[in-house]
Amino acid sequence: MPRVVRSATGPSWSLSEPVTDSRLPEPSDLPKWDLSDLYPDPDSIELRHDLDEAERAAESFATRHAGHLAALDGAGLAAAIAEFERIDERLGRAASYAGLMFSGDSDDPAIGRFYQSINERVTQISTRLVFFTLELNQLDDDALERLQGDPDLARWAPFLRDLRVFRPHQLSEEVERVLHEKSVTGASAWSRLFDETMASLRVELDGKSLTVGDALNKLSDRDRPTRERAGRAIGETFGRNVRLFSLITNTLAKDKEIGDGLRHYPRPGSARNRGNMVEDEVVDALVAAVTADYGRLSHRYYAMKAGWLGLEKLEHWDRNAPLPSDDDRSVSWDDARTHVLGAYTGFAPELGGIARRFFDRPWIDATLRPGKSSGAFAHPTVPSAHPYILMNFHGRTRDVMTLAHELGHGIHQVLAAEQGYLMSSTPLTLAETASVFGEMLTFRALLDAETDPARRRRMLAGKVEDMLNTVVRQVAFYQFETRIHDERRTGELLPERIGAIWREVQTESLGPAFNFSPEYDVFWSYVPHFVHSPFYVYAYAFGDCLVNALYGVFAEGHPGFREKYIEMLRAGGTKRHKELLAPFGLDASDPAFWRKGLDVISGFIDELEQA
Repeated sequence: MPRVVRSATGPSWSLSEPVTDSRLPEPSDLPKWDLSDLYPDPDSIELRHDLDEAERAAESFATRHAGHLAALDGAGLAAAIAEFERIDERLGRAASYAGLMFSGDSDDPAIGRFYQSINERVTQISTRLVFFTLELNQLDDDALERLQGDPDLARWAPFLRDLRVFRPHQLSEEVERVLHEKSVTGASAWSRLFDETMASLRVELDGKSLTVGDALNKLSDRDRPTRERAGRAIGETFGRNVRLFSLITNTLAKDKEIGDGLRHYPRPGSARNRGNMVEDEVVDALVAAVTADYGRLSHRYYAMKAGWLGLEKLEHWDRNAPLPSDDDRSVSWDDARTHVLGAYTGFAPELGGIARRFFDRPWIDATLRPGKSSGAFAHPTVPSAHPYILMNFHGRTRDVMTLAHELGHGIHQVLAAEQGYLMSSTPLTLAETASVFGEMLTFRALLDAETDPARRRRMLAGKVEDMLNTVVRQVAFYQFETRIHDERRTGELLPERIGAIWREVQTESLGPAFNFSPEYDVFWSYVPHFVHSPFYVYAYAFGDCLVNALYGVFAEGHPGFREKYIEMLRAGGTKRHKELLAPFGLDASDPAFWRKGLDVISGFIDELEQA
C-alpha cells in the first residue's frame, strides 16, 4: 500500500514545547520549501498524468497477477514485485505532495480539499493492489524459500521477510479491500478533523490572538507571570474544545480496537511493534527500565530545577522555563546552519555534504506563518525525489537542536533511498537513530566550544531537559496511550476520565516537585501522535537510549565506527535492529542495554549536582 506518511519525527513536534521570545527572525530571513520537485502545482498536468498512469498500471497489474502469483517462477515474482513498487512509488509521490501542501497551510480550504481529493484518489487506485501482498503471504513457506534461490528474487528477501510478519494478522481480500476503501472516511478523516481544528484554534493572551504553537512557546518565556497566563489561557482554549478532542480520541481508539480484534493482535501496541519489527518484550523492557529510573532522572532533576528557580513547587508552566541565569542568545539562521553543518561535517564529510544539499536547495521550510504545522518533521517523499524538512525557527538554541535532529532524518532518508521505495523505510525504533545522533554531535560540538563554566552548565541543563522530554516524557505518553486504549475497551471515556489518567501519568513521571493546576488536565489533547500514529512515541525513548549507547561506543574509539554507522543508515529497512547494532557490540534485547543509555542522562544530572 502507498505510504501516505505524515512523519512526526522529532521531539520538537508538540512533544517538547519549543522556546521563543519577542526577538523572532524575520520571515524573509528564513527558508521556505519549494515542492515543485514533486509537482509544479496542484493542477499540473504532471500530477494528473501520474495518477492516470498509476490507475492504468494498477488495473493492468491486477488483471495479469491476481490469483496467479503461485504460478510464477522466481524471476517472474521478482518482476512483479518491481512493477508493484513502481506503481506504489508513483502513488506515494502524489500523496507526499498533497500531505506536504496540507502541512504547509491547513487553514486554506482549497488545500484541504486538494489533500482529501488526492487521498481519496490514491486510496481508490491502490485498492486494486490489495490482493498482491495478501497473495504473497499465502505462498507456502517452503515454496517461497525455493523461489528465493533465484538471484532476482533474492534482492527482495527483506521485503518478503517483513511482509511475513503480518501473515497471521491479515484478513481475506474482500475484507481488506473494504477496510482500505473506508479508511478515507474513517481514521484519516478524524485525523484531518484534528489537524484542521488545532490549526484554527486561537489562544487569547495579553490582548493578542495567538496560534496554539505561538502560545505554547510562551511556556518557555523568562517571565513567570507570562508563562502562567499562557498556561491558563492554553488550558482554557483546549477546555472549550475538549469534548471534540475526546470524541476524536474515543472514536479512533474504538476504531483501532475493532481492527486489532479482527487481526488478532494481543494488545493495543502490538500492531505498532510488528510494524517496527521489534518484539513486545523489548518494548516492555524499555518502558520498565525508564519507569524504574523516574526517581534518579526526572524526579531528581526537577527537584534541582525548583531550587534553581527559588520555588517550593513547580507548576506545569515551569517545566520548560529558562534557568534564572540563562542568557539564551538569539541565534540567526545562518549561525544555526554553520553549527549544524560543522557538526555533521566534522563527524563525516559525506554526511556533511548531504546535509549541505538541504540548505543549498529549497528543501527546508523554517518560516513562521499561520496555518502551518506547529512542530517539525522530515518527510522522505519517494526515492526518485528527495526528503523535505518542516520546522518553525524561533532563533533559540533549542531550534538549532531541532534543525540538527531533522537533518539527521533527512540524511538517513537520502542514504536509505538507495534501497528503493519498498525497502527504504526504516522501522520507527531505528528511524530516530540518525536524528538523535545528529543532535548529540551538534550538542557536543557546541559544548566543547564553550569556555564559560556557567554557560556550559546551562547548556548541560538544557540537554538534560531535552533528554527527559525525549525519554521520560515519551514513555509517560506511551503509558497514557496504553491506559486510554485499555479502558476504551470497556466503554467510552469521558473527558474528565481522560484528564485524570493524564494527571496520574504526569504526576508519576515528573515527580513530587510538581503541582498540577486543573487546566493541565486537558493538555493531552494537543499531542498529534496520539491521533496520527498511535503508540509511536516510545520510538523516541528507544532512539535516545540507543544513541546514548551508540555514542558511547563512538567516544571509546570503536574501530571503523564512522563507516559502520553510514552503512547502518544506508541499510534502510533491509535489516532488523539486532543485525544493525551487532557491528557495534550492542544488543537491544539485553536488559542492560537500556540501563547503559539511561546512565548517560543520569551522569549529566550528576554533573549538574556537583556544579
